Amino acid sequence: MKKLTLYNTLSGKKEIFKPSLQGFVGLYTCGPTVYNFAHIGNLRTYIFEDILKRTLMLNGYKVKHIMNITDVGHLTSDADTGEDKLEKAAHETHTSAQDIARLYERVFLGDLKALNILLPNKMPRATEHIKPQIELIKKLQEKGFTYRTSDGIYFNTSKLKDYGKLARKNVTGIKAGARIEIAEKRNPTDFALWKFSLADSKREMEWNSPWGVGFPGWHIECSAMSMKYLGPTFDIHCGGMDHIQIHHSNEIAQSEAATGRAFVRYWLHGNFLTIQSEKMSRSSGNFTTLATLGEKGFSPLDFRYLALTVHWRKPMTFSWEALEAARTARREMNHFVAELKDAKTKRTQSKYATYKKYTDAFLTAVNDNLNVPKALSIVWKFIRDYRKLKTPDPKAALSCMLGFDHVLGLDLKNAAIATSIIPADIKKLAQKRESARKAKNWGAADAIRRELAQAGWSIEDTPQGPKIHPKP
Repeated sequence: MKKLTLYNTLSGKKEIFKPSLQGFVGLYTCGPTVYNFAHIGNLRTYIFEDILKRTLMLNGYKVKHIMNITDVGHLTSDADTGEDKLEKAAHETHTSAQDIARLYERVFLGDLKALNILLPNKMPRATEHIKPQIELIKKLQEKGFTYRTSDGIYFNTSKLKDYGKLARKNVTGIKAGARIEIAEKRNPTDFALWKFSLADSKREMEWNSPWGVGFPGWHIECSAMSMKYLGPTFDIHCGGMDHIQIHHSNEIAQSEAATGRAFVRYWLHGNFLTIQSEKMSRSSGNFTTLATLGEKGFSPLDFRYLALTVHWRKPMTFSWEALEAARTARREMNHFVAELKDAKTKRTQSKYATYKKYTDAFLTAVNDNLNVPKALSIVWKFIRDYRKLKTPDPKAALSCMLGFDHVLGLDLKNAAIATSIIPADIKKLAQKRESARKAKNWGAADAIRRELAQAGWSIEDTPQGPKIHPKP
């Protein structure tokens, strides 16, 4: 079996994965800030992380997966200014920040379920982990990494020699510009650990601390919660590419300053999803949700299939045409699995019984830096080759397909339910064509084949008889 390799943002290269503890992987993935719906760009990242987790499990690892819920502290600006996103949403909707958080948390969990994403072992909320965040800030203060301004407690990045190593920042080359741009920060890269509540802010979410009433910064949350559940050093931390420059760089800085140890061994970052050449984002209003896809007749698993067709490290361009093609392909795959489940022949001893060359090739592909597009191509080759066999083994083929789906996550075990019903008029056309073939009226048979194709269906002549499939 080929060893699992992963592209590590920290080293800037593909590496053989070696966990700290044999057979065990500590995995932390940045979760949602629950002030609005997750868009499909966000969800693409969660699908990539699910593929990673499934691949680790396929390789025999026991995975402890933690994903945070950010329900306080994420400001509208990465420069530690602006409103708290949860508080802002609460004010705009005349409700409470807690109600906003719980609403969008429920919707997010529904999205994960709809996309067949395996749930984390634990999803800690930032608001329920204020104490460990304060303790971490106190430890940084004791070690001389913090300073106080009029609006909060800040981390002094100049105290850490390798600050910005994840993003390969040239910190000395970053200019502060006008003083007002960095307010009271000593360095432009410094960031807030704790923010003070303003006297007239009317904040709902605030806590007492050794430094005054306020709330934690966004970055300290992930460090405190990840280390609480996975330890001071763990194996893999994931997120989107937009986290590299600030959020994850700051997580590394405060965590390693506090512990004196390496924080994370492998950093994986999924690339963006774009629409009309722009990155999809909630702040710009340029975003599409799973609910939007459903309104247009698409299943969440159609989007999952589409995400599998593009490597996680490459940008993915979304279009309705591409989603339509993904739906057709997924429907065809479901149809094939449903046929295997319904097959009357239950051969188990044929020379094709294991189809080992396909399963080996599939595992090699996913173990090569999660190359799922290549793995998908192997699945389709298996389907094409299987349909050419004169003595197929449906039981073994079904086992093979369900094995592939341990990684793909397309819920193929329920394919009999998910597969499309062949319309009655399509069946009649197929029967008419079969009659024409038996009468050796090849012209009529070809004309009916073209008519079926125009209606979105293909017909395949197999040794077991004609098979109707949705046209890929």
